[in-house]
Amino acid sequence: MAVTDAQNPLLGETTCGSLLQKLQEIWDEVGENDEERDKMLLQLEQDCLDVYKRKVEQAANPWRKSFVGIPEKTSGTIKEQLAAIAPALEQLCKQKEERVKEFSDVQSQIQKICGEITGNLNLNDQTGTPAVDEADLSLKKLDEYHAQLQELQKEKSERLHKVLDFVSTVHDLCAVLGMDFFSTVTEVHPSLNDSTSVQSKSISNDTLSRLAKTVLALKEDKKQRLHKLQELATQLIDLWNLMDTPIEERRLFDHVTCNISASVDEVTVPGALALDLIEQAEVEVERLDLLKASRMKEIAFKRQAELEEIFARAHIEIDPEAAREKIMALIDSGNVEPTELLTDMDNQIANAKEEALSRRDILDKVEKWMSACEEESWLDDYNRDENRYNASRGAHLNLKRAEKARILVNKISALVDTLVAKTRAWEEDRGISFTYDGVPLLAMLDEYAMLRHEREDEKRRMRDQKKYNELQNTEQEAIFGSRPSPARPVSTKKVVAPRVNGGANGTPSRRLSLNAHQNGARSAVKDGKKDNTRPVAPVNYVAISKDDAASQVSGTDPIPASP
Repeated sequence: MAVTDAQNPLLGETTCGSLLQKLQEIWDEVGENDEERDKMLLQLEQDCLDVYKRKVEQAANPWRKSFVGIPEKTSGTIKEQLAAIAPALEQLCKQKEERVKEFSDVQSQIQKICGEITGNLNLNDQTGTPAVDEADLSLKKLDEYHAQLQELQKEKSERLHKVLDFVSTVHDLCAVLGMDFFSTVTEVHPSLNDSTSVQSKSISNDTLSRLAKTVLALKEDKKQRLHKLQELATQLIDLWNLMDTPIEERRLFDHVTCNISASVDEVTVPGALALDLIEQAEVEVERLDLLKASRMKEIAFKRQAELEEIFARAHIEIDPEAAREKIMALIDSGNVEPTELLTDMDNQIANAKEEALSRRDILDKVEKWMSACEEESWLDDYNRDENRYNASRGAHLNLKRAEKARILVNKISALVDTLVAKTRAWEEDRGISFTYDGVPLLAMLDEYAMLRHEREDEKRRMRDQKKYNELQNTEQEAIFGSRPSPARPVSTKKVVAPRVNGGANGTPSRRLSLNAHQNGARSAVKDGKKDNTRPVAPVNYVAISKDDAASQVSGTDPIPASP
């Protein structure tokens, strides 16, 4: 077979001749024999003829296309050819109808979901059949519609979950607020009723927006009601505490007071914030307010008694009668609100507690000081008892107490010094005098120190006087040679001499009773008035033993100088 030119110089394209020439060169390199070359060339010519033949047939019948199932009959008359392809044509028509139906179904679902999302479609209305473009019924186009439908179905599912979440939240809020859930939710959209199936509920933008607004409104209403209820609960508790309301009566409103410190999210009990419950609490507060106004004097006096008790425990002197008269005058005048009066008294109680707290340390040491003075007084009485060493019942207990009392009495001086230092520091810090039942504590301590010193001097003088008397008795016995019989002691009449402070029994006239201090008594009264010249110390601070007093000579005897 002749080989054509290798390449067309005008077109610059590869031709059949160039390909055959290239094939010839490959055969030469391989060393292919002529017989094999001829077979390959004949096969190439047959293939080319088949291609030409198909092209000619297609050109002769431009309306006929090749489909699966259509017989390739090219001989015979046109009627015979039509009869041969009629079954295939009928099958293609059925496929077309099915394809159109698929397009219509997909487009109908797309149209329905779009209508549900936009809200332009009523869920109970039937959508019309959409027009299908039969010019393009390819599977590619159908797949595009299916992809769009899947996206819309996914969006519908997400919207439906949002709607159900909103409806559930509305249900819970309505339950807590005591509101009708069905009327509330159907105001948003009728399809949100529980009787409607889930797939039939509205998922439009408008429905979602209205549901969101409804939830926000209900939450705000819940917040406001809870705040109102907590205020009422606080008022109830204050009024109950004010009037000592019994526990049984308070338990009637446990459903109100149980949420006094709860947050908005913590209140989930149905009906916990219902309007009738809030109204019930308001009515009870109004009732207690009226009752409080009628019992104002009793409540105020109760506060005053509490204040007086605090002052009494702190040993602060006040005038309770004047305070009660002032309270009566304020209540009767009506110039002050009961709440303001009670608030002022509460402030006074708070200040009094603070004042008592600042005095506690000093008062504790005052109590220790007075207790030590009591032990000192008991020890003096014990030392005057001539039978204290007898083997009587309980003698060993008194002996032990006396030992402890002596140790305690030895510590009184240090205790007084500490008390003086603390009292002065307190007065410098407060800028006022520290009083104990109206008497300046430093004056009491000074008086105690002075009288204690006088007592020591008196004891020393009495010991000297006793020695002098014993010396006189010894001299008389030496002169007259008489000695009293042991069986009959000499009866000597002794008169107690007057003391420095004028007390017949050695007790100073300027004193404060220890018991008076403990009972909150004030300073001594003279001529119906308080003696403000100088506060004095307890009587037992300068108690003089009977033995010392009995050893004194008559006040008429002269006291000679020491020999």
